[in-house]
Amino acid sequence: MLTSKLVTDVVERALTEDCPWGDATVSASIPADLDFQANLVAREPGFFAGGAVLVETFHQVDPRIDITNLVPDGTAFSRGSVLASVAGPAAGILTGERVALNFVQRLSGIATLTSLFASQIAATGAHARIADTRKTTPGLRALEKHAVTAGGGINHRFGLSDAIMLKDNHLAALGATANSALTDAIQRVKAQVGHTTSIIVEVDQLAQIEPVVAAGVTGILLDNFSVQELRSGVEIVNSRCTTEASGGIDLDGVADIATTGVDIISVGAITHGANALDLGLDAS
Repeated sequence: MLTSKLVTDVVERALTEDCPWGDATVSASIPADLDFQANLVAREPGFFAGGAVLVETFHQVDPRIDITNLVPDGTAFSRGSVLASVAGPAAGILTGERVALNFVQRLSGIATLTSLFASQIAATGAHARIADTRKTTPGLRALEKHAVTAGGGINHRFGLSDAIMLKDNHLAALGATANSALTDAIQRVKAQVGHTTSIIVEVDQLAQIEPVVAAGVTGILLDNFSVQELRSGVEIVNSRCTTEASGGIDLDGVADIATTGVDIISVGAITHGANALDLGLDAS
């Protein structure tokens, strides 16, 4: 998913945005032959993500910049940890600093929040796994989904082309809101695609579960169900397909949801609601 071309293109766009016709400050103040050394330092604890974009950013500005001691994505760190060292032409380092920091702060924030959700689930001993959604920053989805995996989560579908996911508005458009119409509607959809295509259907009532599962779906998404409703829903499904809980799930409630027996807990907030982690590039 996180290909070298994608990283190159994302960084190129970011640098073009930040430095469209040169760095006025650097041009006026920094001699071309001046060298500089700095460390990427954590100012709060967390999980690291974004090493590839950090390296690509500095190398696009000036390939002579050397990045060493870079910790692997997924590394847990404490306040004060050195996550990478940067050395080379001062002009290039100072020009690329903000873009590089924006990437790793954002992605490390996602990895860190994901790890908090994952640890809450792990503490229960449940088999559920935390997953992201399509609630990502446009143009940065691959980076943000990569950060989720760095924090111990898994990726839901990458985009609309990956799988069929019939949500409430799809079913409403098809006139399949009545439980008796659900099975027929899903089977008509199945007839349009190959046998390898995953089909996931969202429901918001217990009564919808049996008609959906009877259609032979890959997974069922139990949207905004209470904890007790989730337990009942898992019992109704009885391992006939994957069960997924979604909708308004936060850190305070994720452990209880995990104990219901659902397979997947999808949380849009791990991408769209994550705070950028406080990381800094300090002269060494």
